[in-house]
Amino acid sequence: MHGTVARRGHFKGHGEWSDASGILMAVEITTRCRDTNQRCRIDKPLGYAAVGIPVYLLIDRDSLTLTVFSEPEEGRYQRSPSYSWGSTVELPSPLNMPLDTDLLRQYAG
Repeated sequence: MHGTVARRGHFKGHGEWSDASGILMAVEITTRCRDTNQRCRIDKPLGYAAVGIPVYLLIDRDSLTLTVFSEPEEGRYQRSPSYSWGSTVELPSPLNMPLDTDLLRQYAG
């Protein structure tokens, strides 16, 4: 599963495709697919960083963690701290807000 957080009105009039300039954060929840490791933990962080998406939030159901990738530079995220489900995570700029992950514990397993 995946989603995005974008600036208000960013997608208006763009049709099916839009550039990444108005995207503030991409969000991914891992699946039980055999290619999850490659796709979610390797390919997507590289792809999102390459187009300059400021934050990539990976909700990892295998390890019960959240990883916040941020500070894209030269096609790679410079920071990627991980947190246990249940933590309050401070989302970095441009979001600058806390994210309470306590409810994720309900979905473990």
